Amino acid sequence: MSETSNWIPEIMYEETSDGGASQLPFIMVPTEEEMPKLLYVFESRETGELEPGLEGEDVPVVQWDLHQYADMAILKESLPSEIYDMVRLAMGLETLASAAAKGRKITEGVRGRVGQED
Repeated sequence: MSETSNWIPEIMYEETSDGGASQLPFIMVPTEEEMPKLLYVFESRETGELEPGLEGEDVPVVQWDLHQYADMAILKESLPSEIYDMVRLAMGLETLASAAAKGRKITEGVRGRVGQED
């Protein structure tokens, strides 16, 4: 994102044919902007408690927690591979080498099935 820009990234979900929302969000990035390297997202969760609203009605108490989400591609480019793998493991992912090997195996299986259809 440029330093003088007022653009605010908006997380969006594509509507599915049944009227629901896809599970993978996207951000429409204007041509003059860059995808943010880091996103800040508030988690909003009701605590189960109530408090009086403006007119005396019961209103749920909500706890707000700030989370940060980093672009893994930037971490991959910037960190030594051992540290990047530590980040992946801390997030519950496999090391890059392990994930890539599994990906290659899946791709080979797909290619094999596609080749059989010809």
